Amino acid sequence: QVQLVESGGGLVQAGGSLRLSCAASGRTFSSLRMAWFRQAPGKEREFVARTLWTGFATYYADSVKGRFTISRDNAENTVYLQMDSLEPEDTAVYYCAAGLPGRTAYDYWGQGTQVTVSS
Repeated sequence: QVQLVESGGGLVQAGGSLRLSCAASGRTFSSLRMAWFRQAPGKEREFVARTLWTGFATYYADSVKGRFTISRDNAENTVYLQMDSLEPEDTAVYYCAAGLPGRTAYDYWGQGTQVTVSS
């Protein structure tokens, strides 16, 4: 089992920045694929960014590319999402997810943290 706890959400003005954190426990963190998803009101949950265990292989949704940066600290069992140049369209609940080695799906999810961007 893996437990994920997100933090760092809040209210920010358009153009501002936030840094989300996701602390993992329960399994060797360095073996996990980690990702961030988000769900806006009335919309489906969507992929935001992911990183493999090395932290160097990253991938982003087109909507956040160039503005968001995913990173991980395997020594601290934490993955981060640095969000810059925030837009009102980024308003959503952000979820951290972890995937086991050898699988394509994400097996564990955090409880989510609210990000609200005001115009």
